[in-house]
Amino acid sequence: MAKEVEVEVIHSWSTPRSLSTSLMYSFAQDPDGNKVVKEVIFGRGTKKYRFCKHIAKQWVSGLPRDLMTKGKHFILIRSPLDILPSFNKVVPPSFEELGLGYLISIYNELCELGNPPPIIDAAELHEDPEATLRCLCEDLDIPFQSSMLKWEAGPKPIDGIWAPWWYKSVHKSTCFEPAKKYPVPFTFAYYDLLEQCLPLYNSLRRHVKKSLCLLKSPLPRPDLPVPANEKLLAWVGDELLPRESAKVSVFDSVVQGGDSVWEGLRVYSGKVFKLEEHLDRMFDSAKALAFKNVPTREEVKEAIFKTLIRNGMFDNAHIRLSLTRGKKVTSGMSPEFNLYGCTLIVLAEWKPPVYDNSSGITLVTATTRRNSPNNLDSKIHHNNLLNNILAKIEGNNANAADAIMLDKDGYVSETNATNIFLVKRGQVLTPHADYCLPGITRATIMELVVKENLVLEERRISLSEFHTADEVWTTGTMGELTPVVKIDGRDIGDGKVGPVTRRLQNAYKNLTEESGVPIPTYHKS
Repeated sequence: MAKEVEVEVIHSWSTPRSLSTSLMYSFAQDPDGNKVVKEVIFGRGTKKYRFCKHIAKQWVSGLPRDLMTKGKHFILIRSPLDILPSFNKVVPPSFEELGLGYLISIYNELCELGNPPPIIDAAELHEDPEATLRCLCEDLDIPFQSSMLKWEAGPKPIDGIWAPWWYKSVHKSTCFEPAKKYPVPFTFAYYDLLEQCLPLYNSLRRHVKKSLCLLKSPLPRPDLPVPANEKLLAWVGDELLPRESAKVSVFDSVVQGGDSVWEGLRVYSGKVFKLEEHLDRMFDSAKALAFKNVPTREEVKEAIFKTLIRNGMFDNAHIRLSLTRGKKVTSGMSPEFNLYGCTLIVLAEWKPPVYDNSSGITLVTATTRRNSPNNLDSKIHHNNLLNNILAKIEGNNANAADAIMLDKDGYVSETNATNIFLVKRGQVLTPHADYCLPGITRATIMELVVKENLVLEERRISLSEFHTADEVWTTGTMGELTPVVKIDGRDIGDGKVGPVTRRLQNAYKNLTEESGVPIPTYHKS
């Protein structure tokens, strides 16, 4: 007779119709309140490991705490798109029956206990059962055995009382079979239920180590430039949403055709700098593009303030403010399909200036020419940025911070992301805003140049004038005032940040500390 030993319990938590029985067969271990927990689940046995299959919706309150604190736990999930078509064969599906809400609660409780469980998706068991099980066993610190990949067909002593209703298909199986290439049509009578359940599934799915999709990416999860931005709230439409849930409709005009306008704003010491000027430009751009049902200025301000306050962002933050033409009733180009009104997006992030404003940056000249007003007027601050992106690619390929863009006649317009200035013999020059965006930071620096009693000239400027300048800098909300020390391999001046640049950087810094629209409820500590 085999000697009894302390058993290590493997807890599987899942919803119905999630391959949980196949997984139970895979582990092939034996199966009423406190007695079940103490004597059946954690009772001594003759094998080292005991697999316990738990269906989340059948969770019973008041059970011993041991159930959650002892043993090794994992969660098995399956897309409601795959569960719902087969569910009705046994019982009518409902939110309660699917039990995803319970599964979320179980996951959260295990995390609070300091034991976040690994999560596997049934789709992975279909596609690559061995790799999925090996990974699970590694996470659980138990040995993988090749026998876990197959079992005998037919009923099992471990089936339990549910088998006659739920296990007909799995009794025909002998292994984890590949999923059918194409799914069965979805039963749209369950559409509302799907809308309720899918976000819960996706919330758990984000914690799966390997996510499967039609367009697979081997890329690892990237590090964020500012890790604090992993958890933030963004305004989309008329509500604040967590980062991973902050999405627009596939019918939105910004998706259908880049049909949107935007602004970049910065927050300094509890104030939004140049807020009114940015809103002026955004509403002008929306009018130029004939947007209808545009939110009011006060509504936009309220969304900005609520977003900043909820995120606790009162300094060193950047706002990407977008206003799309809105959602369409059907896909297509025509604004006649836009019958829902505009979509407002307020994305606030912790973001210091994006360039090296101390030592300066390098620029190259792009072959991509800046759009002419004959084609698309840059004074409309629109989201269709392919012209700029193509130039930025050239800059990236040259390991430069950005790329200078010329107009159709070969004169300097701006960079792919910023306006540009030069200093020659004490005089400050900047290109006309014919092809480039008349930036708000640009206008601010031009005012400061005059206040600092420097000579300012706005005219056409050739590329060679930039090559031979004494000083060069760029301007933009995201980067503020950034020195340029090299263009196309040529040092600017002596290759160091010049005195006029430093003077204006200090003047700009003082201005940002003194002015701006206060954020309600902010009190300087």
